This record gives sequence, structure tokens and C-alpha cells, in this order.
Amino acid sequence: MSNVASVQSSTVAGPQPLRDVDAALGEPVANVAQARIYLGDCLDLMSKLPDAAFALTVTSPPYNIGKSYEMPMAISEYLDWCEKWIAEVYRVTAPNGAFWLNLGYLEMPGRAKALPIAYMLWDRIPFYIIQEIVWHYGAGVAAKRSFSPRNEKFLWCVKNPEDYVFNLDAVRDPDVKYPNQKKNGKLKCNPLGKNPSDVWLFPKVTSGTNRASKERTPHPAQFPVAVIDRIVKACSNANDMVLDPFMGSGSTAEACLANNRVSLGMEIREDYIRIAERRLQSFVKSTQSARAQLHIPFWKDLEQL
Repeated sequence: MSNVASVQSSTVAGPQPLRDVDAALGEPVANVAQARIYLGDCLDLMSKLPDAAFALTVTSPPYNIGKSYEMPMAISEYLDWCEKWIAEVYRVTAPNGAFWLNLGYLEMPGRAKALPIAYMLWDRIPFYIIQEIVWHYGAGVAAKRSFSPRNEKFLWCVKNPEDYVFNLDAVRDPDVKYPNQKKNGKLKCNPLGKNPSDVWLFPKVTSGTNRASKERTPHPAQFPVAVIDRIVKACSNANDMVLDPFMGSGSTAEACLANNRVSLGMEIREDYIRIAERRLQSFVKSTQSARAQLHIPFWKDLEQL
């Protein structure tokens, strides 16, 4: 296993970076266990953050397709805006940190019906792109003059291609067809499972009577926690700080709570912050007793940092 693929030591663990962030941003609108959410424009809020404070940023900004929570822009203006906030993410990312970006598709009049937005940004961002991850979500809208869309893209980016966190063993897929197959007396497959590959199969968060996902909130564009959970486990370590500049329904924060990470979110709409806050409070309430039995009181410890 290469140095890159091994578990790296975190550059942001410990109380001081968190104190620096608290001092920079003040009191969050929502504060649940080790999850903080701030109200405001992410460009303004991130400009106040200290350099290299975050091990990981995971986010999905508005796609500029006319949803209720966004103000549509001209394509050139939208890409310029993305370039600006991604530059701030780069500044606040630790030297061995990562940035995971999810974006949808845009129509380019006269050129493309559904062009992945990430493809229009790859040469405008300062990060090094490790890989494109395809999230295949199964159900979706039907199409009549093209194949029905069933995937979204993530770009996995890092600051330093020679030194970044990648905890493969934490996210191996145990569903191996021949787990005991050997070659020259040695197991061919890692006992923990196989590499999940660059195509991830996770169902969407659905809505509707008798078909809504258990984790469904009123937010109109909610990500499944399972997708973010894999990213958080693979690309950060325990007690690291994780940033989401477009917190939305709080999926990133919930994944961080589940994996002993400190999360900091930003959201321009207070009603969405309240949705996320209630969701996180419910998660904490439902898991406190189990963690107490396992003697892992990390929430209480981190609240005192």
C-alpha cells in the first residue's frame, strides 16, 4: 500500500483550530453537539476563516437551474461565482486536505442538452483533481428523447497529490463474490472487502406519500447520508474539522456526527438551518443511549473545546 493510500495523520485535529473558527465567526445560529451552522453568504463567512483549518470540504452548491432556493445567473457569471468560493475553500483547506464537489448539469444553448457543470470548472480551480466519482441513484425522472438520467458527478480534489488522506480500509465493500479465493496460498481479496470503485450505488432521498425515504426532510434537494458518510470516512480522520459552505438539509453534519468529526456549515436560508438543526437534534437523541453504553462521550468532550 502506498503512503497516499494509508491513513495520514491529521493536520487540523485538536482544540485550537476550532477555537480559531469560533473566534472568527462568533455564535452559530445552530449548535448541536459538534456541529455548527452559520447563517450568511458563504463567500463572506469563509473570508473570515483562518487558513488551512479544515481537513475536508464536502458540498453541493446550487446548480443554477432555477430551483426555489437559488437566483439564476448567466452561465459565465455562475462559473465566475463558483471559481470565487472554491478559491476560498482552497485557502481554508489543510495541506493534506480534500475537497469533494457535487454539481449537476446545465443546458448550453446550441451546444449541449445536459453538460456536467464540473466539466466547465476543472481548469478554473486551484485544486488537483484525483478522480471523478459517479453516484448512480437508481430511480429518477423519465426521458423520451434521451436515456433517462440516473447519475450525478463528484469531483474528488486535493491540495497535494503526493500527500492526502485516503482511508480505504474504512470504506471497503464487504460484498465480495469469492472472499476466500486464494493465490499461492494467500487470499486474493482483502479480508475487509474490496475497493468500492468509482461508481457508487446509493438510492436517492425520495419524497411522496408512501414512498418517502426515512431520512426525508422538507428540504427540496436532500443528499443521502450514505454518500457523504463514505466521503467523510475515506478522506478525514477522527476529530477533524469538515466544512460544508452550502449546508442545506444537514447531511454533511449528520455524517460527521456519526463519525466523530467536527462539522461547520454555512447556509443563506434560516429555514433550512432550522430543518438541519431539528434533524441533528433527532439524530443525537436517537444515538445518545447507544453511545453511552459504549462509553464514547465524545459529544460532551467536544462541546467543551
